[in-house]
Amino acid sequence: MRVGIFTREYPPQVYGGAGVHVDYLSRELAREIEVEVHCWGPQQSDGDKLHVIGQQPWAEITDGTTGKFKGALEALSLNLTQVKGLENIDIVHTHTWYVSMAGFLAKKLYGMPFVLTTHSLEPLRAWKSEQLGSGYAMSSWMERTAILDADAIVAVSQGTKADILRAYPEVDEDRIHVIYNGIDLAEYQKTAETKALTDYGVDPAVPYVLFVGRITRQKGVTHLVDAISYLPPETQVVLCAGAPDTPEIANELREKVERARLKNPRIVWIEKMVTKQETIQLYSNCRVFCCPSVYEPFGIINLEAMACRAPVVASSTGGIKEVVVDSETGYLVPFEPDKVTGFPVDPDTFAQDLAGRITILLQDPERCRHYGDAGRKRVEDIFSWTAIAHQTIDLYRKLVEKRKP
Repeated sequence: MRVGIFTREYPPQVYGGAGVHVDYLSRELAREIEVEVHCWGPQQSDGDKLHVIGQQPWAEITDGTTGKFKGALEALSLNLTQVKGLENIDIVHTHTWYVSMAGFLAKKLYGMPFVLTTHSLEPLRAWKSEQLGSGYAMSSWMERTAILDADAIVAVSQGTKADILRAYPEVDEDRIHVIYNGIDLAEYQKTAETKALTDYGVDPAVPYVLFVGRITRQKGVTHLVDAISYLPPETQVVLCAGAPDTPEIANELREKVERARLKNPRIVWIEKMVTKQETIQLYSNCRVFCCPSVYEPFGIINLEAMACRAPVVASSTGGIKEVVVDSETGYLVPFEPDKVTGFPVDPDTFAQDLAGRITILLQDPERCRHYGDAGRKRVEDIFSWTAIAHQTIDLYRKLVEKRKP
């Protein structure tokens, strides 16, 4: 069997959880079946069972479009390019709306089964209009068209499955299969190394709260910055935050950080996407990891932190509730989203609640160790990539067999 996996992100161009997912899943799948990855970018490689084909959006669109909708047009152009030569593929599997039309078209042109993994849903991310402008209507159309036509939809959590049925009530529930994200347990584990901390100005001798993620409305980093004023004075806070969705949100975060620093100078902002090894050091040495997301179908960063034995304080929303166990591996913070925007109904209360849970752990190192150990055990028991790859291959085989005349 040969699967064609379509993705925007693939190493070395990974900036979010979907890219991490595809990276590890494709390598694990290639232990048993042929895998052909179609991605954005210059990457090209041809291994034993893992083949990577990187392609670029049409130059006419990349060079000639200035509106915010440029990203949506680039995605569609690349999808059209990617389906030119798929004769040797048995089944196609897409990840995120950026490549969803490639799967839709592959099914129509070649008659192959189409699997779609949704890592987030456009109808539940109204703030995307800030990034894509009127292109948000186009990304929503691309996602909707593909998700209604896919032979199987993979939801990365039970919460995501519920969101799919809410956003797209026309979808037959039997077509939705819950397969979690995973973690490389050998790679992500606690280390005593602290070079990354000192390189970025973090004081290893002072307990710190850590955030890791993109600068986007979805990840809620601005709410953590708002929470700083409610933390104990001089709390060290490390924001490993880069790749902003827009210049506007980057400027908004910068202004919030500057105001917060007037009261607390111990804020370290690492304004870039750091290496995997550096991130593992940051996870391993933090007192508390905080995930203040306002929308999170799964939240792979919580798995990474837990694998490195960090206690987690996270929003009680989406798939996070299936990863973090309240009062066992950390704390889930109550979160009430606005029905239109998805942002907290009461942002100040949310910030105070974040700070309250973080403070409990800052002041109780023994509890942190206990929660950290429990988090590692939970990751080992449930979220290995081997198990996830086997579930995915089983789904492929059922769909391919079903298509046989």
